[in-house]
Amino acid sequence: MSNEKDIESRRRFLKIAAGTTAAALVVGSLPRFARAADLPHLAETDPTAKALGYVEDASKTTNPKHKAGDTCSNCQFYGGGASYGPCQLFPGKAVSAKGWCVSHTPKKA
Repeated sequence: MSNEKDIESRRRFLKIAAGTTAAALVVGSLPRFARAADLPHLAETDPTAKALGYVEDASKTTNPKHKAGDTCSNCQFYGGGASYGPCQLFPGKAVSAKGWCVSHTPKKA
């Protein structure tokens, strides 16, 4: 009889633990998505942007390090969508997907 109670108790614990973990994952991911859309856009006049040669439109850069086709959207530091998104190099700011800076590093396939 004691063995059945132990098994039932263990099953109950595992069910609660699994449910709590799933709920924590869902709740933990929601604020991150909500905040990404609310980030202010990075201005080219920002000191960090100037230091890294950031431009909102890669086609308009005159920097010799720029290679054709390099944009923020295909950089490993960019984590956004089709228009603007967060960049690891500019915390708290959203960069243009069409932008570019000297730290551009292609995403690995």
